[in-house]
Amino acid sequence: MVRPYLIGALLAQQSAGPAGIDGFLPFGRGSLMLDVVFLTMFVIVPLLLFSLWQVKYRRNYQLHKALQLTMAIVLLVAVVLFEVDIRFNGWVHRAEPSPYFDAANKWSCLAGRALIVHLSFAVPTLVLWIVVVVQALRKFSRPPSPGPHSAWHARWATLAAGGMFMTAVTGWIFYWLAFVATK
Repeated sequence: MVRPYLIGALLAQQSAGPAGIDGFLPFGRGSLMLDVVFLTMFVIVPLLLFSLWQVKYRRNYQLHKALQLTMAIVLLVAVVLFEVDIRFNGWVHRAEPSPYFDAANKWSCLAGRALIVHLSFAVPTLVLWIVVVVQALRKFSRPPSPGPHSAWHARWATLAAGGMFMTAVTGWIFYWLAFVATK
């Protein structure tokens, strides 16, 4: 049986202050998952570049595949947990101390516009990376080696890598504007 007074108490508690688990970065106000994703991208970007170098210049297709699958799994788990955190706990209350955030103008303030730019890279990149990885798993031989799918893969994987780089950079900018800068 649902007790309405419990729901009211939970909603009141939800809006009373920062919800969720606080992050661990000493310079920010992010939640645990915001901090995890923020730092994860500092690992993913160099690893992505290393993976591309391995396949392009060293022709180490197996290592490239292993790195890409590992990054895809780590990012998928991190993004799912991040989205759960944001959906349940929100982020606005953590951004309110920022001089670049205005709750009354959430999407037109500088932090809000930075989030829109970030999402314009993050969402298409997520979809593109999934397509590239799935197609590679379906169309490359085992062990991986160049084949008929290589030209398509190189074209779209390069676009996905560029999108991942821009997702990271715009995410870092948004994180600083919303969760580090203080009035």
